Amino acid sequence: MTIANIQDYRGSAARKLAPAPVTNPNTITPVPTETEARGFALYLGVDEATAQANGTSLIEIANALKQTFAELVPSAANQTYTAVALAPKGAGGKSVDVVRTALRDPRAIDQLRAPEDEIPAITVDLLRKRVYKNGVNVEFTNKEFLLIAYLIENEGQVISRAQLVAVTATSADADEVTERTIDVHVRRLRAKIEGYEDVIRAVRGRGYTFEQHPDVLVEG
Repeated sequence: MTIANIQDYRGSAARKLAPAPVTNPNTITPVPTETEARGFALYLGVDEATAQANGTSLIEIANALKQTFAELVPSAANQTYTAVALAPKGAGGKSVDVVRTALRDPRAIDQLRAPEDEIPAITVDLLRKRVYKNGVNVEFTNKEFLLIAYLIENEGQVISRAQLVAVTATSADADEVTERTIDVHVRRLRAKIEGYEDVIRAVRGRGYTFEQHPDVLVEG
């Protein structure tokens, strides 16, 4: 769809992105010996709710980018195309990854074609109460594991700090576990899964939520 009718993306299934033609992933497309740049793709990872929370909308962002392009290159002002990437509500994951995959970014597609026997980047074993990074135990503390396990069990929901205090506090340290210490535990456990820490997302003024990631495996 073009920027001019981007406001129509909600609703009709006919406006969703058309499926890309099926191709053989093993087919190698020859690269010409001489090439020239003909444009570029900008993958914008932001959903409508986030845009509105910042006082704008996807329509306004698209129009602003179009206006900037027209000012920089007036002779090619009409050479633009905009497509909105749609995903099931609550699917989780980084918005930019959803956009890249939906719009068939070759590198994003390649990342989804990992060998079946490849070790997941992050594995959360709920039964054994362990978290592995590239197959190596990252030594979560008991409270850190309780936090990530509870967030996983309530995936997609925003869990308040007060709820997490209730989950992690014991009779022995009830006075020591506060909403502030919850933030410390979350910061430390996210550091232990560096590179994939965005699976635990802070929601300003509300708490934390767990979002799925293709390289994070939950077992048990």
